[in-house]
Parts: sequence; structure tokens; C-alpha cells
Amino acid sequence: MATGSLFLLTEVAAIAGAVLYRPLLGAADGRLAQGADTRALLGVLCEVVLVVAVAGTGAALFPVLRRHSEGLALGYAFGRLLEAAVIALGIVSVLALVTLRRDAGAAAGAGGADAALVAVHDWTFLLGPNIALGLNTVLLAYLAYRARLVPRFIAVLGLVGGPLICASAVAVMFGAYAQLSVAGSAAALPVFAWELGLAGWLIVKGFRPGSALAPRADGEVTDPAGVRR
Repeated sequence: MATGSLFLLTEVAAIAGAVLYRPLLGAADGRLAQGADTRALLGVLCEVVLVVAVAGTGAALFPVLRRHSEGLALGYAFGRLLEAAVIALGIVSVLALVTLRRDAGAAAGAGGADAALVAVHDWTFLLGPNIALGLNTVLLAYLAYRARLVPRFIAVLGLVGGPLICASAVAVMFGAYAQLSVAGSAAALPVFAWELGLAGWLIVKGFRPGSALAPRADGEVTDPAGVRR
């Protein structure tokens, strides 16, 4: 249940953060709309929660995933840490942008720095919640599918959505379309559905009891009740 709640929290925090600081990133000529800096700081707080939740999912799932593949479990845990670190870098760029735009005296001559900070945020958004998320989704969905940790249709959403969001990020990287576009949003839908489906299943049902009965390398049989915690 706790792991499902963390997945759900990542979705809520990511959406809230993006909505709150979007006026700051889109401010024309560095001019802040009324309250845009305050909204951006609230968005930063949401993304701090996101960083903790992303790292938390990797840590929470590791004891379960290692029973089926310790190597892939480690890859997923470290992949989530990398994703969280990239998001944190984007948070720092937003904070620096708030500072720069609050300084009215420096704003006129700081157009280059202003644009650079927005670009840093956009690239971290592309590399973290797109490419790193896609790779992590494939790892977890593959293990979930192979070990029957969740219903197959939920795992398939991840197996489809992970490569799709990575391909979309590469398309954005080479200028095929903008990050925030109809095509980009459509490519993110399967991953969004995967995380919501996984969160809902873990909150309501937990991992399937049979998935915990796989023998470990030391010959022990795991306790099904421990998988749900």
C-alpha cells in the first residue's frame, strides 16, 4: 500500500509542480506576472516531494524485486535515484530563475542567463521524467510481467509506454515537435496509465501473493505477507 501511495504521489506532485511554475518559465522577456514567483516556489516544493517519492519507489520495491532478479532490482533502484537527481537539477534551475527575475535591476542585462536557465529546466525535464522514467518503467514492467507481480495488462502498459516515451523524448531532442505538444502528451499517456494502474493495484490489492513464493538464492521461501508491506 505504501509503495502504491508513493507512485500516486509522483503523479500528483509532478502535475502540480508543472502547472504552478509554468507561468515563470513562459514569462515573456523575463517579465513576471503577478504572483508567478510565489507560484513557482510552491511548484518547487511539489517537485521536492516528487524527488523524495521517486527515490522512495526504488527503495520500497527493491526487497520485492530482488527475489526475482537482484541485478534488475539494483538497476531499477539506481535508475530511480538518477531520475530523482535529474529532477533535482531542474528544481535548482527554477530557483535560480526566480532569483534572477526578482532582481529588476539585473533583468534587463540578463536575458542570456534567463534563457539558459529555462533551457536547463527543459532539458532536465526531457532527460528525467521522460528518458530516465521510460527506462525505469521498462525495467519494472518487465519484472512485473515475468514474475506476475501484477495483472498482465498493467505490466503491458509499462512495456509499451516505457519505449514510447523514450522514443518521443528522442524526437523532441531532434526537433520533431515540442515537449509540450499533442504528440508529446499522447506518447506519455501509456506511462501515465501504467503508473496510475500500478498505484491503484498496489493500494487496493498489493503484489500477488504467489509472486512472493519464489525461492531465493539461499533456498528460503519468502513470506507473502511481507510483500504487501
